[in-house]
Amino acid sequence: MKKSEISFTVNLDEKNLPKTIEWNATDKEAEGTESTRSISLNIWDNLNQSTLRIDLWTSDMSVVEMKRFYIDILGGMAQTVLNSTGDEYYAEEIKELCDRLVKHVNEENKKQ
Repeated sequence: MKKSEISFTVNLDEKNLPKTIEWNATDKEAEGTESTRSISLNIWDNLNQSTLRIDLWTSDMSVVEMKRFYIDILGGMAQTVLNSTGDEYYAEEIKELCDRLVKHVNEENKKQ
């Protein structure tokens, strides 16, 4: 059986907030550790039938980037739901939410 690993290293500042986030994976295309400004990890806790979440971001991630990040996450979820369940209605509802959020962020950016 093949084994694949993903690792994260989070360097914290004096207030224990993420200063830098680095990640690596045995199956990623580029070799070596890469830096990122945010991670969002969701784990299904089968025992408690609930989702465990880890959301981290560095202070240099802008609000606009954060909003775009979560829109992208939701869009990816829509595709995953479609692929895993075949539920087109569910996936389309998520996509429509993403469309509304993109419109909101674009309008917000025009005001600034």
